[in-house]
Amino acid sequence: MEHPGFFQKVGPFRIAEICEKLKIEEIVSQNKDQDTLLNDVASLASSNEGHLSFFEDKKLIETFQSSKASACFVKPQFKDQIPSTMVGLITNKPHETFVEAINLFYPTASFQGATQNTNGALIDPSAVIEEGAIVEAGAVIGKEAHIGADTIICSGAVIGYRTYIGRNCKIGPNAVVTHSLIGNEVTIHSSAAIGQDGFGYIMGPGGHKKVPQIGRVIIQDKVEIGANTSIDRGALTDTIIGEGTKIDNLVQIAHNVVIGCHAVIVSQTGISGSCKIGNYVVMGGQTGAVGHIEIGDGAQIAASSNVHKSVPAKARYGGTPAKPMKQWFKEIIAVEKMVENRDKKLKK
Repeated sequence: MEHPGFFQKVGPFRIAEICEKLKIEEIVSQNKDQDTLLNDVASLASSNEGHLSFFEDKKLIETFQSSKASACFVKPQFKDQIPSTMVGLITNKPHETFVEAINLFYPTASFQGATQNTNGALIDPSAVIEEGAIVEAGAVIGKEAHIGADTIICSGAVIGYRTYIGRNCKIGPNAVVTHSLIGNEVTIHSSAAIGQDGFGYIMGPGGHKKVPQIGRVIIQDKVEIGANTSIDRGALTDTIIGEGTKIDNLVQIAHNVVIGCHAVIVSQTGISGSCKIGNYVVMGGQTGAVGHIEIGDGAQIAASSNVHKSVPAKARYGGTPAKPMKQWFKEIIAVEKMVENRDKKLKK
C-alpha cells in the first residue's frame, strides 16, 4: 500500500530558493544548476534524486559520498569531497540549517491537530471503517483514517489523520494513535500514546532548537502494547516494532528505534533514539538503553540494567553499566566478600 504521508508538504523549491531563504552564500556544483528542483528532505542513506540532506559527521563520509541526494548541507572542510552528482550547500551548521529546511517543506510538522477533523464529527466522513469494525461512543476517528474489519476502537480513543489500523485489532480506552501504520491482530491497551513527535533538539547556548519529526511508526502484526506506553514517531526514518513483539505497561520507545520480531520489553524500560533491538530479545523491567546501539538477536538484559554499548547476539547482560552476566555476578560476589572481610576486621 502506497501511503500518502501524514504531513502537508509544500514545494518543490529550486536550489536557488533554498539558498536565498536560508542565507546560503557558497555553492559547490559540478553537474547541476541552481534551478534544480528539490521536492523533499531525507537522511543521507535514504535520499534519492530530488532530495535535500545534510552531512557533518565524518564517521558518515562513505554514506555521504554514495548518497543519491540532489543537494546537501555540508561543512566547509568537506567541500572537496562532495560527489559530482550532488550540489553542496556550504554552511558551518549543516544540521541546524537542515532543520530550517524541514520547516520550509513541512511547516506544520512541529505541531498539527491529531485528526484533521474540520466538521466537528467524531468520525470524519472521509474515514474508512471496514465491515465488522466497532467504534465505541466517544472515540474520535480522524480524516482519511482507515479501520480494518473486526477491529474494536474503545471509548475515548483517538485515531489520527491518515492513520491505518489493520484487522482484528483492539485499541483500548483513551489510547492515542497518530502518524502510524498498524498491522493486523495488534492490541494497544488503554492510554498508550503512539506516534507523537520524538524528543529531538539541537542544543545551544542561545536555547534549544526543536527538530521536526516527520517519520512514522510502523507496528507489524500480532504486537501487544501495554497501558501508558509511549512510542515516538521517527525523525526522518520510521520507528518500527516487529511482528509478535510484546511490550509491557509504562515503556518509553524513542524516535527511530527498530525492534525486531517476538521481542519482550518489560515495564518501565526506556529505549533511546535510533537503538536497534534484535529478534527475540528480552529486556527486563526498568532497563535502559542509550541511543545508537544494537542489541543482538536473542540477547537478554537483566532487570534494572543500563546498556551503554552494543550487546552481541544471544548474550546475557546485567548491571549498571551492563556487562556479561558472569562478570557481573563475579563482581557482586567480590564486593560482598570485601564487605564481609571488612566487617570481620572491625569486630576484632
